[in-house]
Amino acid sequence: MELKHKTAIITGAGKGIGKAAALSLAKEGVHLGLIARTTADLEALQAQLTGEYGVQVYIAAADISRREEAERALGLLIRQLGSLDILINNAGIASFGKLAEMEPEQWESIIQTNLMGTYYVTRAALPTMLEQSSGSIINIASTAGERGFATGSAYCASKFAVLGMTEALMQEVRKSNIRVTALTPSTVNTELAVKAGLPIGDEDRMMQAEDVAELILTALKLPQRVFLKTAGIWTTNPQ
Repeated sequence: MELKHKTAIITGAGKGIGKAAALSLAKEGVHLGLIARTTADLEALQAQLTGEYGVQVYIAAADISRREEAERALGLLIRQLGSLDILINNAGIASFGKLAEMEPEQWESIIQTNLMGTYYVTRAALPTMLEQSSGSIINIASTAGERGFATGSAYCASKFAVLGMTEALMQEVRKSNIRVTALTPSTVNTELAVKAGLPIGDEDRMMQAEDVAELILTALKLPQRVFLKTAGIWTTNPQ
């Protein structure tokens, strides 16, 4: 499917997978709405994308774990873009610890960002896509949403929930020509992974954000009559 002149909104766009996805889509001629918490990151990426690729890029600094901020950002960007063809729910946080030892506030924060933030953004985007009877939604989940592991109770719970929400929404909107996909990468070499203390290993052998962005493009370019329901992407030979 041709992506040029399509419109897309990406959450968590300032760094990592979100930034890589923005770069890949801009190369395809997609006009972008970018959401992140840090204005400086968004402004730098906006300047880069408009300068190198000549696409329209609008930005909105917001914490999507707060419903009012998520709805404000989506409303603003949709008005500026004039339509919404693609939504990439990428924003997320991670920290790890034993269930009995992690503070409830930290546990709740992970759920609030990873699950509720994805819900708030998607709910705000759906009316436009339903009115158009078209659209693609890609939720960045994780292998942690497919299997639990010690110290990962909060993160796993959030990603398991994202997978369940994705499948339920997919069944709701298929007849409206809206495609909903969940991607489940294993550990990706991003700032989030490093800060969370995940083993990164040799950079040349570890999955990069650009690899996930390539999968996003593949999913979006499928003929409109089909869609990718779920897809996992793994490092071939990690250390």
